[in-house]
Amino acid sequence: MEQPQTSLFDEKKVVQEFCDLLECSKELFNGLRDLPQYGQRHWQPYFARTFETYTKLWKFQQENRAILDTVYNLKRWQIGEIASKIGQLYYHYYLRTSETNYLNEAYQFYTAIRARNYYKNVTQETPDLILKKHRYYARFIVVCLLLNYKQDVHDLVTDFARQVENNKSILQENEELEWSQVVLEVKEFLDSDPVQVLKAETYQKCDIQMRLLPSSLPASEKGVQTRITLGDAIIVGNSPSQLKFSELTIDMFRMVQALERSPGSPSHTMEKINPAQETSERLLKRENPHKYLLYRPTFFQLYTFLCTAIKELPPAHALLLYLSAHGSKNRLNKNVEINEEDGYELGGVITNDRKDETNTRKQTTLKNMHCLHPADLYPFLRKPMMIIVDSDNSKAFSMLPNLFGQPVICLMAPEELPNSIKEQFSQGRLLTCFLYSPLMAFLQVCGFDQTSDRLYETCSQVISKALQEIQRSYLRSRTIDHSFLQFFGDDFLRLILLRFAFCFCTLKLHRAYKDSKFHPKSCPVLPEEDFVGNPAINKAIVDMADVLGVRSLFLETNPA
Repeated sequence: MEQPQTSLFDEKKVVQEFCDLLECSKELFNGLRDLPQYGQRHWQPYFARTFETYTKLWKFQQENRAILDTVYNLKRWQIGEIASKIGQLYYHYYLRTSETNYLNEAYQFYTAIRARNYYKNVTQETPDLILKKHRYYARFIVVCLLLNYKQDVHDLVTDFARQVENNKSILQENEELEWSQVVLEVKEFLDSDPVQVLKAETYQKCDIQMRLLPSSLPASEKGVQTRITLGDAIIVGNSPSQLKFSELTIDMFRMVQALERSPGSPSHTMEKINPAQETSERLLKRENPHKYLLYRPTFFQLYTFLCTAIKELPPAHALLLYLSAHGSKNRLNKNVEINEEDGYELGGVITNDRKDETNTRKQTTLKNMHCLHPADLYPFLRKPMMIIVDSDNSKAFSMLPNLFGQPVICLMAPEELPNSIKEQFSQGRLLTCFLYSPLMAFLQVCGFDQTSDRLYETCSQVISKALQEIQRSYLRSRTIDHSFLQFFGDDFLRLILLRFAFCFCTLKLHRAYKDSKFHPKSCPVLPEEDFVGNPAINKAIVDMADVLGVRSLFLETNPA
């Protein structure tokens, strides 16, 4: 008779320990919301403790599943909820570190939830559980998009759309409309590539890898300075009419891809690191730059992130600031002389469209409080900085001064674009497309919306030759500003500079872009004679136009 009593005591002990772990894990997870999104040094111990607790919880429920099923009445969706929380932890750790191995860990947990049908029967439960299931699908889709697992996304969207449709009667009307909008957004996001690459035999879409591969860059030449490394990147998006999913516009998504190494590349190690055992030394040796993703931040939020990023930037590291937003142009009095170095005269870019409703003054006398002006960046030029402004008022940043002797470069989008490209604005801005995929952008400005995988591969080889010639122009130019070369030692910064110059040369040679307002600009200025005047670069561009059968779209050039 004593044995069952002992067994009953042990069972109660197991259930109590599980409840304690579950409650502790929930408290820790909810506490993550209180951690500041900016800064890399203060959050890691808390994340490590949360990971450790969830690891214990996950193992404990696995080892004691029989007791928890019979005594605690553990349900499948509760196991799924624990797994989903662990997936979220890995995803947020990826956001904090930019290491794609954590993104893969999130993918593994989310995949297991779907494969084991943890949420299969939640339609029989309460609306709260249906919302949990919908949020799980949305998070899983974001992870698959970032990993470029397009087929997984297609499968998930089909399943997700069916779930949303089937649960219409259970959810409130506003909730149902919200989730239907989420499904629509992700479907549009999937079709956002300006050019579809199709398999020649089957006409099926190809998934093209856009992250950094060894083949993406020309071999580094001897004598190139390697002093500066890209440490942090702040990616800002505020384009209301642009495709987005979650809080990620298509431009932001493309810059994220451009600033990460491909998980399969030799230089990218896929070692399995337990976040609970991370060290501060390893945090400083990331293979990808740390990124802050800011969707429609207020001016004060952006300024806080800038201050923190600059403060924590290690020696010999640079900050990249990327701005994809519409501009705010000041109305200038023609009789007043413009001092462009003032930094406020020409306006800036609007990072958030929220209006200050507490101010009762007439709107005609007010300037947008969330407009980032060039002069707002002056204090941060104390450290190496590359700024990319993809906006219709990018020219406001064309006179950015070098106040502290540090290398500072600003790459600016064209002031205007031909109507044919303007119509495709919702699918992403042109300069960003060139930085993301110079071949996709080249095909876009030539009027293509699809091509075969064979032709794409042929053109990719021509692009590689063009980038190689552009790199030589950077290194051999006698008039180029030294700031460009100081950034050349970092793979990501070098690739951005090469692709920007390719954009510059392509649009200068394109007949539809003859007007100077259609050309990208930089500060300091790229010496035109070393790039557009380089016969080898021109030949590569013309050769690609010949391959595509659009030679007539480009100006005649001098032979090499």
